[in-house]
Order: sequence, then structure tokens, then C-alpha cells
Amino acid sequence: MSAPTPGTPGMGGAEIGGAEGGVGAARAGAAGPAPGAREEMLRRVREALRDRPRPAPPVRDYARALSPGRTSGAGAAASAGSAGAAGAGVLDLFAERAADYRATVERTTPQRLPAAIADALSARGVRRLVVPAGVPPEWLEDSTVECLADDPPLSVAQLDAADGVLTGAAVAIALTGTIVLDAGADQGRRALSLLPDYHLCVVRADQIVGTVPEALARLDPHRPQTWISGPSATSDIELSRVEGVHGPRTLHILIVG
Repeated sequence: MSAPTPGTPGMGGAEIGGAEGGVGAARAGAAGPAPGAREEMLRRVREALRDRPRPAPPVRDYARALSPGRTSGAGAAASAGSAGAAGAGVLDLFAERAADYRATVERTTPQRLPAAIADALSARGVRRLVVPAGVPPEWLEDSTVECLADDPPLSVAQLDAADGVLTGAAVAIALTGTIVLDAGADQGRRALSLLPDYHLCVVRADQIVGTVPEALARLDPHRPQTWISGPSATSDIELSRVEGVHGPRTLHILIVG
């Protein structure tokens, strides 16, 4: 007995074709009203609002720097500075907020920075470290790790196999506990700080500002930016936290100064 062909009654061929045609017609009808109908609707809205008073212009007198009270949570006595060197209150607030995001935060001096870096790398067990070209050589003078230069560019597999990355920063924000990288010489391209599982970041005290507007004033909007608030983390609908999905699982910040 020969097999029926599509469209034969009982096989649904004709019915399927008709259904598809119906769906296509429905989709075409759901595309929205004709352009002329849209203009007519907007004209009627404008006409209805013509006799209404115009709203007052919005007040945009935003606070661009922290007030002294905003740093009290960090136990700081000094108030926040504006665009100059960060005050003690800003440093304390940044350390507190970054730690809230589960970053490890330590303070050191310029003289002790090489030793602090060596101690951090040793405690982590880092043997192979990605180092951007602009990182000062003296930062690693006390370390015995193998430095991986990104010239020629390291592959994704090489970055993933590295034990960590050492970078500087462009700016840091006390109010949000955020560090910002902009692909500067001591930070390298974005992949360097996203693929390794451990990120050791050196932040100078004069790079820490109080608020996001202050940070934006220091950044070049044309440069690629990475804003980092603690280790990479995400959670599902049950709020089960998973770290290291979109970036380093561990963020270690050294505040210098």
C-alpha cells in the first residue's frame, strides 16, 4: 500500500499548511498600527495636554562628594576630600565597603609594597603570575614567581592556566567599594583581569575618591572600563551564591599610602 502524500486527507498536510498561513497572517496583523495611526494618536495626546502647565525643570544639584556623615560608618574622623588626595575617612570607607563584597583588603606603605605583594602571592601559592607591561618592576623585586608577559598576547588557555594576575587601577570608589580598570599600562587588556582566578590589585591612596561622579570625572569615557566590586559572583533564584563565574574568584586589594 503506497504512502499517502502530504495534503492527503487524514495526514493533515493541507491542515498544517492552512495553520501556518493563519499564524503568518496573525503575526502580520500584530505588527502594529499603520504609521499614520501612530501620528494621529500622538497628536491627540498633545492636544489633550495643551492646556496643562509645564512641569518644573528637574533639580540636578546632585551631591558629587561625600559629606562628613557618610564616612562615619567606617569610624573615620576625617571628612571626604573632593578631587584631591583621599582623606582618611575615604580610605576607611573604601576598605570597609570592598571587604563587604568579600574582597581581601590590606594596607601598606610604598616602601613595604614589594614585601606585601610577595607575602600575598606566597600565601595564595601563586607560581605563574600574569603581569601587564606597565607594572613597575620594583613591585615584584621580593617575589620569586614566574612572570607571564602579555607580549605576544597570551591565549585564553594560558590566562586560564595562570595562578593569578597583578594589576594597578585607574581609580577606586569609597562609597561602593569599587575599583575601576581602564586598560592602562599597569592594568593591561581586559581579559588579563577577567580570566585568571586570582586578582591582586594595587590601589594608591590618591586614586581613591568618595563617589561615582568623582570617579567619572577622572576617567576617559573613550577607554574600555571594567568596574569591579568584590570577586565575581552570581546567584540563582534560590540565592545560592557562586563565585568565579564571570571573573576572578578571589580579589585581593593592597591600598598603598
